[in-house]
Amino acid sequence: METEDTEKPVYAIREVAGRLGVSVETIRLYERHGLVIITKSESGQRIYSESDIERLKCIRSAINELKISIEGIRRMQSMVPCWSHIQCPEEQRKKCPAFLRGSGGCWTYKHNGNSCADLDCRACKVYKLSGTCENIKTLIYQDLLPQPENYRQQENET
Repeated sequence: METEDTEKPVYAIREVAGRLGVSVETIRLYERHGLVIITKSESGQRIYSESDIERLKCIRSAINELKISIEGIRRMQSMVPCWSHIQCPEEQRKKCPAFLRGSGGCWTYKHNGNSCADLDCRACKVYKLSGTCENIKTLIYQDLLPQPENYRQQENET
């Protein structure tokens, strides 16, 4: 369960880069591609929470261990069925860029005239749920693919 402490942005980008063993530019690259939503301080500095760091660890793992490209990660994030978690009416889905396109998480699109239009994407259930590698897989499986009965058992054995 996420607490307020894990959501509070307190780490500077340089500190996060050091913790992850990457360059500051790498983190900015992930931001530009919509893989992570950053918060800026009053002075305009990027600041990150523990949840952001977990999301970045998942991204790094997907790239380094699973050999998934940034575009591949964006496609996986686009497969999270935000409409079923936000409970968007069908008429809104027909006009929603996140529903119609498959090139990034729903938080990467501008939402006009729908349930998400006035929501803060960082606080959105869909963005939070897709913050870890395991959650993304579960969200995709539970909503899009029929899960075999022994799916959980197979996952625990690997």
